[in-house]
Formats: sequence, structure tokens, C-alpha cells
Amino acid sequence: MARLALFLPSLAGGGAERVLVDLAEGFARRGHRVDLVLAAAEGPYLKTLSEAVNVIDLGVRRTLSATPKLRAYLTKTKPDALLSTLEHANVVAVLANKLAGSATKVFIREAISTSNSTMDLGKAKAFVAMSLMRLFYPRADGIVAVSEGVQEDMVKTLGVKPEKIEMILNPVLTERVFKLADEPLDHPWFQTEIPVLLSVGRLTYQKDFPTLLKAFARLRAKRQVRLVILGEGEERDKLEQIASDLEITADLDMPGFVDNPFKYMARASAYVLSSIAEGLPNALIQAMALGRPVVATDCPSGPREILEGGRYGKLIPMGDVEAMTKALTQVLSEPHKAMSDDWVRRYEAETVISQYLEFMAVTPVPEKQALGAHS
Repeated sequence: MARLALFLPSLAGGGAERVLVDLAEGFARRGHRVDLVLAAAEGPYLKTLSEAVNVIDLGVRRTLSATPKLRAYLTKTKPDALLSTLEHANVVAVLANKLAGSATKVFIREAISTSNSTMDLGKAKAFVAMSLMRLFYPRADGIVAVSEGVQEDMVKTLGVKPEKIEMILNPVLTERVFKLADEPLDHPWFQTEIPVLLSVGRLTYQKDFPTLLKAFARLRAKRQVRLVILGEGEERDKLEQIASDLEITADLDMPGFVDNPFKYMARASAYVLSSIAEGLPNALIQAMALGRPVVATDCPSGPREILEGGRYGKLIPMGDVEAMTKALTQVLSEPHKAMSDDWVRRYEAETVISQYLEFMAVTPVPEKQALGAHS
């Protein structure tokens, strides 16, 4: 049995946080002792954790401020391995371990092309962030890239040696996803014959929802259709103003973050990803696994790999309103191609959990011992 630590700023409702929660639960199921170390123990995913995962709250508001407390945790607890994700948390994880002089192996997970990871920051902050990543990322014991595009970009922009990076997909297809997809949905739009388009993501510049709203307005001018966007973020006011200017507010719903997006996915007419940058978009994979036809921008990186070059959905140029309108028109009228068993297996949680443990050189716990570890 190994002692494993996972480090995050918080459990805010993002894809990276969801992945580490699922990994923490998976490592615990395999019989390992798991600490989920949070700069601030807050966020909607906190209530989803089982008792098998030990939450440690460092009690700081800024992730960089967590460095001394994370160092103290590593000095005292001495976990066998520490896994972190998100750029600033990754820097802190490597720095704190070096300061602790710990024998703990540090593995960091990069979920987006590093050349795009600072796009929501100003120039000065982006420069500092990239400088810190170039300094500390190569000092990690291993790095997980969530797609081939992320892996290639990290080598090019951060100078990380290719042999230090392992490409491991996200563990996004869990029993929980399919169970929650079956829950009833009382949203009135999903009770009618009018098609409903769905998109899920933080309301940020990276997701480029303005392009989606403009394409939706064009599509709506030709036929009855509705759009639901699940997520919250700093661009809400801007998007609401665009929707008002386009006169589409009557057929647009942006309810914010929801605990269960999967019941929406399972009933949507099509799923849309409009981003200008991604790593490996979880919601896109989940929507496809739940049988939805999809339209996705060919952004760096992830969608092209997930859709296998367009085999499993429509790939369109970034920021192209006309192309998106055309693709949405097509997916609402064409037969949908189901995903292969091999495609689904690639993203199943148990497959990915095994790959992480193998990469971190964690010795498997005998099955009987694992089953009784937290009983």
C-alpha cells in the first residue's frame, strides 16, 4: 500500500478538478492511502468525495501562498508520490518538494497546451507564469500530458525532455457519469420536439462562446432551435449582452454551474464545443459516450484526437461562425455514428487509473487487501 497525495488549489467545478477527484477515488479503491491536499478546501466537488479520501485543507486563498504549508506537509507525511494539476499548483508542488528535501516523487499533470495556458492572464502575469513553468516543470519526476498535442507543445515551449512526459487520457467515463445521465431532468425545453443544443464550460475567453451565440442566431433564423450553456465565469455579462444584441435570449438558457450536466447531455439534440484552446475536453468525450452528435472546433488540442480527425463528429475552424452554423445544421439532420467499444474503453476510469499508477511506479495492492483497505 502506497501513500499518495494529490494537490489542487480547490475543488472548483472545472474539468481538472473533476479528474483529480476521480483519480483520488480510484487510487483509494485500489487500496492506497490517499490525501487530497487543497490550498483551500472549497468548491462543489467537496461533497462528492467518499470517506476513503482524506482531505487536507492548507487554508490559504492564493495557491502560491500554499508553498510553506505544502512543504511542511511533505516533510511530516512523506507520501510516496505527489500528483498535481493546473499550472500554478504544479509550480508550487515542485518548489515545495525541493524546499522540503523530500524523497517524495512529484508528478504534474498538464491539461492544456502550455502556449495557450496563460491566455486569460495579462502580458506581465503570462510572462511570469511561463517563466516559472520553464524553471520548474523540467524538475518534476514525471509529467502527464492529456493529449498528443499537449505533449508536443510542452516539449517545444518549456524545454521538457520528451522521455519525461507520458501521454495519459482523462478518466472521464465513470459509472457515476452513466448513473447521473439517467436521472430525470425537469427542464421544460427537453420535454418538447424542438431541438436543444448543449455546451458545457467555464464562461471564459478560451471557450469562445460568442462564436457559438452568433452561429446559434443564424441557425435560429432558419428553424426552431434552443441553446443551453452550462457553466459560470467572468464573461457572463458580456455573453448576456451579445445574446441581447442578437435577440436570442428567449431561446438561450445559461443556468450556471450544475451538479449534474450528464442528464442534460443524455437528452440534448447535439453537443457543441466552440473553444480556441483545450487540452482534452472532458465534456466533449462524455457527450459522445452518451450518444450525442457533436460539433467541435479544431483547436489545439484534443478535439481532433477525440473525433479521430472528424470520423466521429464535425470538426470546424476556430472562430468561424459560418462553418459552425453549417455543421450544426448538418448534425441536426444526419444519422449519428455510434462510438466504437475501443474508443469508449480508452477513456474509462479504471483503464486510466492503472496507467497513472504504473507511470508513478506505484506497486499494486493485492486485490483482497485492496477490497478491505477502507472497510
